[in-house]
Amino acid sequence: MFRNLGGVDMATNKAEETHRHGITELCADGAHLYASALRSGRISRAEVAPAPCLMDFALLHPDPDDPDWLRPLPPSAALAQRLHPIEREIQERRRRSLELAESFEPFMDISAQDPPITHAITVLEGKHRINAALDLATAECRTEVLTVQPGGDRGEDRLREGLERGLLVVDRGVGMRTLYQHTVRHSQGTLAYAERMAEGKVEIRTLEELIARLIVFDRTVAFIPASNDDQIALELRHPGLVEYLITVFEQLWNRASPLLGALPYDPAPKGISGVQRSIAQLLVEGHVDDSIARRLGMNVRTCRAHVAKLSAVLGSTSRAQLGYLIAQSGILDQDS
Repeated sequence: MFRNLGGVDMATNKAEETHRHGITELCADGAHLYASALRSGRISRAEVAPAPCLMDFALLHPDPDDPDWLRPLPPSAALAQRLHPIEREIQERRRRSLELAESFEPFMDISAQDPPITHAITVLEGKHRINAALDLATAECRTEVLTVQPGGDRGEDRLREGLERGLLVVDRGVGMRTLYQHTVRHSQGTLAYAERMAEGKVEIRTLEELIARLIVFDRTVAFIPASNDDQIALELRHPGLVEYLITVFEQLWNRASPLLGALPYDPAPKGISGVQRSIAQLLVEGHVDDSIARRLGMNVRTCRAHVAKLSAVLGSTSRAQLGYLIAQSGILDQDS
């Protein structure tokens, strides 16, 4: 049966291929000379010598009364000769098309019974498409939302967007757990958002450092960024991928502290705060100010102010010396 699934055999001999061409394929002088022969009823061999295509296309044939002259083939006969192989090919293609359709017909019913395919990974490009996918997942969510929101103050627009989307789920009794970084504890907008969301089944905790943004709905679909400018995101529905991300979230959650509670820092030596100790750790690891600020969810100016405080407390006069003094001070030996 499957041998009939191939295409039409296009092998034709050269004569048939030439025969099927129309008058538009004639050489430069051929059309003019053929028209002249039709008007006169005949044409001399010498006159058509520059246009051998007329003989190649069998548009002229010897005059039986005079070998030096040629008579034109009537256009109706010429057209019929050229249409015949085309019509024959069309009929052959129709026959092959029917055979092909019949060959696949037994499989069509089987395919119709299959469930719709759900892509394990979908690339969402553009904020409009990303937000549309998030809105749909929010509307379909029935049990729980897990979110990781790195960075500091998220700004009024993003907080308003998060509040609107969050209320859509908590008002239905859906639970929500959110992870922020410690720096949001100094954001009045975030604290107001937390108080509003706390009216539902919402828990918010903070950590010093977080992974990139993550949102998981009903433990079945997750969204993660795929570009630094937030213009591309991935929608993940593969159970293994989603479960892995949930495991990462749970590990972070267990280490995090409730937003409205005190941070579990031990008293730091020489008046160095827990945030400054985290900065000290990253400095020793070789991170620059921009990288430290990004990882701890603060702006670069704030980060540099903390570095200056570390330098003053430890008596450092250079960045290289600061790293050495941090290592010697013992401030990184305490558990945070």
